[in-house]
Amino acid sequence: MSSGFNKTLIAASISSVLAAPAVYATNGMNIEGYGPIAAGMGGASMAYENGSAATMNNPATLGLMTDGQSRLEVALGFLGPDVTAIAGPMEAKSGGDAYYMPAVGWTKKEGKLSYGVGMFAQGGMGTEYEANSFLAAGTGEAVRSEVGVGRLLAPIAYNVNDTLTIGGTVDFVWAGMDLKMAMTGSDFMMFVPAFGGGGPTYPGIASGTMVDGLAAAVGGGQITGVNWVRFDFSNTNDFTGEATSTGYGGKIGFVAKEGKLTIGGTYHFKTSLADMEANGATLSMNVNGPMVGGGPATVPITGTVKVVDFQWPATLGVGLSYQATDKVMVAVDVKQIMWSDVMDSFRMSFTADNVVSNGSFAGASMDLEMYQNWKDQTAIQFGAAYKMDDALTLRAGMNVANNPVPDAYMNPLFPAIEENHVTAGVGYKIGDNQGVDFALMHALDVTQDGGSGVTVTHSQLSWQLMYTMNF
Repeated sequence: MSSGFNKTLIAASISSVLAAPAVYATNGMNIEGYGPIAAGMGGASMAYENGSAATMNNPATLGLMTDGQSRLEVALGFLGPDVTAIAGPMEAKSGGDAYYMPAVGWTKKEGKLSYGVGMFAQGGMGTEYEANSFLAAGTGEAVRSEVGVGRLLAPIAYNVNDTLTIGGTVDFVWAGMDLKMAMTGSDFMMFVPAFGGGGPTYPGIASGTMVDGLAAAVGGGQITGVNWVRFDFSNTNDFTGEATSTGYGGKIGFVAKEGKLTIGGTYHFKTSLADMEANGATLSMNVNGPMVGGGPATVPITGTVKVVDFQWPATLGVGLSYQATDKVMVAVDVKQIMWSDVMDSFRMSFTADNVVSNGSFAGASMDLEMYQNWKDQTAIQFGAAYKMDDALTLRAGMNVANNPVPDAYMNPLFPAIEENHVTAGVGYKIGDNQGVDFALMHALDVTQDGGSGVTVTHSQLSWQLMYTMNF
């Protein structure tokens, strides 16, 4: 993967996270904890005041701010994934191992109302492998993926009474993607029905006039072999992918507090994003046969690519916190992330430019569907905070989740397979109006064997640092 992500804001909030496009997210494509307060406690955040990160967690917790408080937060996150793909004696290590995510936000509470505005990075995934790795499929060029989603939020929270607070956000959502993907000719044939591929037991299906033309050329003897196929649309921008789209989303939440016990819950709506689109994409085929004077020769075809109906899933979360003593607070959340509704397939269409340089493929199109069949994911997040004194607070937690990616469809370009994390954090107040919070998160090593014969190992070390000013 090749860029970075992260963090904050909602209902009495304006939190602004400036995100780099892709990040190794650790609950599927979600970051395990938004904001260093929650991240230090395993990501648990549904039922206590955890700063502007409430906008990504449960917006109703903004209503737990002190009346009259305004808060400015500036943050920096780091994601350090360690990913290796192995196929027999061959090994490829991902070069995407450091992603930085700045953030800034402001929130305010007036009476029963809390509000703000903010911008944050939601999450993503991706990898980057060298041109001489086996994943380059003999193309001699690097392969990489980068997926990023961000949000601009308008949050609000309202204290219905001394016990109940409700909140919500309206989100402007943007998404970006880079892809440099290579397949061997035999792998590509597994997508083409005319060559015996496609269907539910295969990795996907390819169709369209370009595929029909290729099949006709093979059947007519003009092409005698396909050595490899590449799809390329990528840029070097740290803040957006080559293919982009925008849309909207939102979330609602509640917090109910009675004595030492607080219960909270939230529902994050599935996004409504337009198809991501990139001009200047290239589909390249390296072939043999009379069409190319014997070959092997590479046929590059320029055109426009669309990533069809890529969405962020709905999420349901519930949790509680318990203020055991003046010094000790414990919290636990359970989240259900509905990946199966949005990650059944990765769909991409390519339309060749109608120009002479594209030869017989000018104006032709290809629809490629790669089966994903992700499962819904349950994440259990729990942690504790210990207040050493008026200035210093220590935190620790765990995040336990199932891997949503089935073995048969695990792709080393998109290894969002992390499961369990251990976390620790610290908060320190500087006088009455300032403070810093820090969290360190370690995603434990996971190994998964993919249906293509490639095994991926993935672990991660990350941190988040935030400065807060109250006024």
